[in-house]
Amino acid sequence: MARKIFPTAVDCELAFYDAFERGDLKLMMAIWSDEPDTICVHPQGPRLAGFSAIRDSFAEIFSHAPTASKPRIKVSELRKHQSQTLAIHSVYESFIADPPPASTSSEVVAAAPILATNVYMLTPRGWRMIVHHASLSPQGTVAEEQGVSRILH
Repeated sequence: MARKIFPTAVDCELAFYDAFERGDLKLMMAIWSDEPDTICVHPQGPRLAGFSAIRDSFAEIFSHAPTASKPRIKVSELRKHQSQTLAIHSVYESFIADPPPASTSSEVVAAAPILATNVYMLTPRGWRMIVHHASLSPQGTVAEEQGVSRILH
């Protein structure tokens, strides 16, 4: 079976979040490199190394997702560094669920934002994810809401 080719790191990232929202394990695993040192860290989870461990973790996550209304993921605050063969993206992930039936809001943010670092590598078969490291935002807000300065020194 031929694997999908992602011509850019951004294409690979879009497929990652699409697969996550849809709970599509086949698409999710198509974006990952099958290198043994491929790493995934879910919020408050252990470091998972290798394709099989990562696949098992997403299979578990997707098995617990509600079938009626899958959460959407809003990705914001993209900061990226890219060379010809490596791309590093730092983002905030906000999980958005449909509102409860009695709610007057059109959407509900289901949890505090997650800080995620996604690393992509250009392979002979296109761009593949080699690292996804996600953790809870310390204050549960994006940088602008925290008043964080963009100046490092």
